[in-house]
Amino acid sequence: MPRERLPMRKIKEVLRLKWSCRLSNRAIAKSCSVARSTVEEYVGRAAAVGLCWPLPDDLDDTTLENRLYPPIITPETHSRMPPNWPVIHRELGKRNVTLTLLWQEYKEQNPEAYQYSQFCELYRAYTKKIDLSMRQVHRAGEKLFIDYCGQTVPVIDRTTGEVHACQVFVAVLGASNYTYAEATFTQSLPDWIGSHVRAFEFIGGVTELLVPDNLKSGVSRACRYEPDINPTYQDMAVHYNTAVIPSRVRKPKDKAKVEVGVQIVQRWILAALRNREFFSLVELNAAIRELLHRLNNRPFKKITGSRMSLFLELDKPTLRPLSAAPYEYAEWHKARPGINYHVHINEHYYSVPYQLRTVQMDVRLTASTVECYHKNKRVASHMRSRVKGGYTTVPEHMPKPHRDYAEWNPERLIRWASETGTSTAALVEAVLAKRTHPQQAFLSCMGIIALAKRYDKTRVEAACKRALAIGGASLKSVKSILEHGLDQKQTLEAQIALPIITHDNIRGNNYYL
Repeated sequence: MPRERLPMRKIKEVLRLKWSCRLSNRAIAKSCSVARSTVEEYVGRAAAVGLCWPLPDDLDDTTLENRLYPPIITPETHSRMPPNWPVIHRELGKRNVTLTLLWQEYKEQNPEAYQYSQFCELYRAYTKKIDLSMRQVHRAGEKLFIDYCGQTVPVIDRTTGEVHACQVFVAVLGASNYTYAEATFTQSLPDWIGSHVRAFEFIGGVTELLVPDNLKSGVSRACRYEPDINPTYQDMAVHYNTAVIPSRVRKPKDKAKVEVGVQIVQRWILAALRNREFFSLVELNAAIRELLHRLNNRPFKKITGSRMSLFLELDKPTLRPLSAAPYEYAEWHKARPGINYHVHINEHYYSVPYQLRTVQMDVRLTASTVECYHKNKRVASHMRSRVKGGYTTVPEHMPKPHRDYAEWNPERLIRWASETGTSTAALVEAVLAKRTHPQQAFLSCMGIIALAKRYDKTRVEAACKRALAIGGASLKSVKSILEHGLDQKQTLEAQIALPIITHDNIRGNNYYL
C-alpha cells in the first residue's frame, strides 16, 4: 500500500491510461508523476475487484474508494483491557523504564492485549490530549530547568523610599514539575549562584543536568553547538557533581518545562502578591515560599497527583546527594604575574612560585581566600587581604637570594657593616636614617658592604670616613671615592688643619658681612 492514497481523479487516470490507451506501467508512471509500483498496485486492486474500462456511470468516488480499499474487519476482543495511560506515562519517567518494558508488563496481565505497534500508537494519541509541557518524557532526577520571570516584584526601602525591581528565579524539575522560586535584587553572578545553592537545598539534592537559559551570568558566550559556561558557574557545577547544558539560542522548546513554570509562577504567585507591599527581600521571599507550597501541592487537572506527590515518587529517590558543605561563591580572574612573581588582584599583590613569573594564571577569589591555578593545578593559596597596594608573600615562592633579603633588618646590616669598620657602620646607619622606610635603603647598604669584596677593607673604611666628612652618605659617593682613589689622599680633616693662607687677592670671611 502506498504511504499516501492518490486522489480518485488520478486513480481513474491511471486506469484509463492502462486499459483504454494501453500504455506501459513505466509510461503511465511518468505521465501521472507517480511511482511505477504505485501504478502496479492500483491496476492490481482494480482488476481484483472486477473493474474494467470504462468504469460504470453510477460508480462515484466514495464507492470506488471503498471497493479499492475495503474496511478491515477484525474480530471483537471483549477481553482486551485498555492500558492505564496516566500510570504508563508516569512510569515512563522513572529511570531506565522504556515503553517496551511497560508493554511487556501490560501484555503479561492481559494476553489478548494490544500488540506493541498498536500500543505505541495509542500512547502517542494519549500524549496529544495532555498538556504540551507534559508530552516530553524526562527521566526522574535527570534535569533541572532554570530561568528568570519576565515580571519583577517591587521592594520598597523604608529608609530612602527607593523602589527596587526584584528579579524572580524559577527552577523546575523535569519529571515531576516540582517548582522552586525566589526573589533576588539582581540577575548578577552572585545572585545567580546563590539561587542555585538555595534551590538545591529546597529540593534536597542535585540533578544530573542543569538546563539554564543563555543568561550572561551562566553562559559567557552563547553558541548553538559549543556555548562557553561561566567559570564560576562551572566551578559550582563541579562542586555539586552535576553538568550544565544550556538551551540553544532562540529554541524555547529546549526548556519548555521552565517556560511553563515561569507562567505558572507569575499567575499563581506573583499575581496573588500584586496588591501587597514589601519592604525587604526576606519579607518577599517568605510570601513566595508560602504560595510555592500551595502551588506544589495543587492537584493536576489532566493527570492524577500533584507536583509534590510526583516529586516524592519520581525525582526525590533519584536525586544526587548534596555536598557536605554548600558552595562558597567564588569569582575567577585571569592574571599574569610580573617579574616580581606577584599577581595583582583587587588592588593587592599575591605571590606565586617565582618559576611561574610572566605565566598567565587562573585566579579563584572567594570572600576569604585567593587561589592561583596553572594548567588546572593550584600553585598558590593565600588569605584574602583588603589592604590596597599591599603585598602578601609566601617565603617558599621567593628565590633564595630574595629570601635572604627578606630576612634583613637595620640592626643586622649595621652589625654586618661594623665588620669592615666603625666608619662603614656609621655610614650604613646614616643611609638608613635618610629613608622614611629603612627597607628602601637595604639594597644601597648591601652595596656599600659588598665593596669590601672588591676593595681592601681599609680602603672601604677610609672611603666611608671621607663620605661622612663631606656629607655624601650614599653608595654612589663611596664608589666614586674609591674609583678615583680619593680615599688614599689627604683627608678633609687634614686639609682643614693646614695653615690659613693670606693674600691681597683673597677676600676672607669678613668680606660679605
